[in-house]
Amino acid sequence: MRKPRGPRPALIQLTDRQRAMLEQMAAGRRRPHDEVQRAAIILQSADGARTRHLAEAFGVSDPTIRLWRTRWVHAIPQLAAAEVEADEETLDGLLQQVLHDAPRRGRPATFTPEQLCQIVAVACEAPADSGRPVSHWTPRELAQEVITRGIVPSISPRSIGRFLKRSGLETASVALLAQSQPRRGPGAI
Repeated sequence: MRKPRGPRPALIQLTDRQRAMLEQMAAGRRRPHDEVQRAAIILQSADGARTRHLAEAFGVSDPTIRLWRTRWVHAIPQLAAAEVEADEETLDGLLQQVLHDAPRRGRPATFTPEQLCQIVAVACEAPADSGRPVSHWTPRELAQEVITRGIVPSISPRSIGRFLKRSGLETASVALLAQSQPRRGPGAI
């Protein structure tokens, strides 16, 4: 007889109302993919599916399946209380909250959206307007200019190049904003 490996899976029990709402979530085409997948994991776990089977079926790791089972088990008291007191919308919100991934740590953004907009605005100006002796902005010249203007305390030419490339922009040889032609009314030549 084969001995089971790893910890025993968390026992998932669903009320009829929870099952109906999870089935609706799992079938939802307008819901985020992760939420749909997690609802399906909980449903299949409640039906007795094994961790390895679920992991293979959903293309995730065994610890991921265990994580969502455990989160569900920890939320059972809160879900039971909400089911008694709350309406469908509140319970749906709570289910979404349980199935929602926690924010992950990461490096905070180096530059604010305002700073990035100001960098683009400088890139759209003619370098001569800033007293630069170049015909077009280079990443190095642009980095020096935004530092000189106090837009950012420091930025590398490489960062300027990556940002402009990611934005679909390149440093311009002429001022981009100055290129737009004034609109003429009807009948004007």
